[in-house]
Amino acid sequence: MLPPSVEVRLRALPKGLRDHIARARTLAVELARLHGADDEAADLAAACHDLARALKPAVLLSEAHRLGLAVGPFERRTPILLHGPVAAAWLGADGDVDDPRVLGAVRWHTTGRVGMDIVEKVVFVADKAEPEKVAHDPSLQRVRKLGQEDLDKAILEYLDMQIAELLGKGLLIHPRALELRNDLVIRLGPRK
Repeated sequence: MLPPSVEVRLRALPKGLRDHIARARTLAVELARLHGADDEAADLAAACHDLARALKPAVLLSEAHRLGLAVGPFERRTPILLHGPVAAAWLGADGDVDDPRVLGAVRWHTTGRVGMDIVEKVVFVADKAEPEKVAHDPSLQRVRKLGQEDLDKAILEYLDMQIAELLGKGLLIHPRALELRNDLVIRLGPRK
């Protein structure tokens, strides 16, 4: 059962986003059990990861400022990057969620970060490789398959794909994603 404030926030989301969250929750629990993570923490984090995703860019920026979150040039240019930090701050302010694993997974599910814990990794992969996203982009099937075997390899695969796509479009790449990718390559070796 989800905390009351989370239930209220979930009900306010558009149906498509609620459906994505439900699919991500199912995959997060599966991945948590496969990798020995706390499946209840993974489920709660996946339930909360996109609570602020439907906010318009100006509202995300306003909420981030109101909540005292750091807003750098990347976030100002691409405010959607703030939806995880804003949702995590809401959870903390609501007082229903205080598990640092859950708050971290919500906060970092978009860019990732060096030093992610197992719940953060599970939610990152579940968000990126839930079935509907794989159906729309079959290349994500490799991320999903790797997620069954090795979360770090799945994250590296996703980051390599995402960074290549962003570079191809001439778009910005968040430094946190680059740091995470480089850390994974140092630890795992280059992707084959």
